Amino acid sequence: MVKYKHIVTEDEVGLTVHELLRKNFRFSSRFRTKIKFNSLVDLNGNVSPGYIRPKAGDIISIRLPEERSDFLPEDIPLDVLFEDEDLLILNKQSGVVVHPTKGHPSHTIANGLMKYMDDTNQTFKIRFANRIDMDTTGIIVVAKNSNVQNDISNQMKNGLVVKKYLAIVHGRVEKDHFKINLPIGRPSQESICRAVMKNGGKDAVSEIKVLSRFNEYSFIEITLHTGRTHQIRVHLSHIGHPIIGDELYDGSTELIQRQALHAYRIEFIHPVTQKEIIIEAGMPTDMKSIIKTMTSD
Repeated sequence: MVKYKHIVTEDEVGLTVHELLRKNFRFSSRFRTKIKFNSLVDLNGNVSPGYIRPKAGDIISIRLPEERSDFLPEDIPLDVLFEDEDLLILNKQSGVVVHPTKGHPSHTIANGLMKYMDDTNQTFKIRFANRIDMDTTGIIVVAKNSNVQNDISNQMKNGLVVKKYLAIVHGRVEKDHFKINLPIGRPSQESICRAVMKNGGKDAVSEIKVLSRFNEYSFIEITLHTGRTHQIRVHLSHIGHPIIGDELYDGSTELIQRQALHAYRIEFIHPVTQKEIIIEAGMPTDMKSIIKTMTSD
């Protein structure tokens, strides 16, 4: 499948195919190696080595190898927020793991995506650009090829991806807007729990904004500036405001049986079109009901 094309300009005459690829496409070195090794670069419709110097008007095209994940297709409901040839963005429900693991080998979002591909006559290898916990709801980004995944990953590393969450926490959060800058680590390999660890922890920054306050709870927005495992849950519990329903980090389950945490907004630059992508996922029913009840009290 031809995915990327470029028409050589007069100013580019004298450059090799390899140099033109570097100049006109934001490919990682790993991706360039892959297309070279698999002879996926064409010049005017014919496979071309990298040392050829094209003429003005010549067409360089890059084909992508056909790839497909090997998970069992399952009828898992998928809420699609955005889709094009390069990306698929979902609003994940609670209680579903993103990717098969030893503990959850099936009934995952990946299994649902395999059936979705069959239903929509698509073939791509499932590459998650981000992940959220099983009981957290909200936005999941799926890259349909390795170049797109790598580009989004680099944007994340460079702080160019904005990820915002909504949460309902115990207690009245007094400050309207502040940052939690505390390192997070894993105290024991025998437990999945993370904790604030000044020695051995990795830098972790969460920005908190209070949206509403109630008698014993607060409704907040969190912007992630880093992406450590369980970061939001650990930070909020550490400052004395655990997320309700989050038993792992001291939250009560009286109002909800899962952590009331929802990944509701993401902003990044589309790796292919270079246009800004802003996606929001509506808050799930269980969290809406809690807010409604608290507002009416």
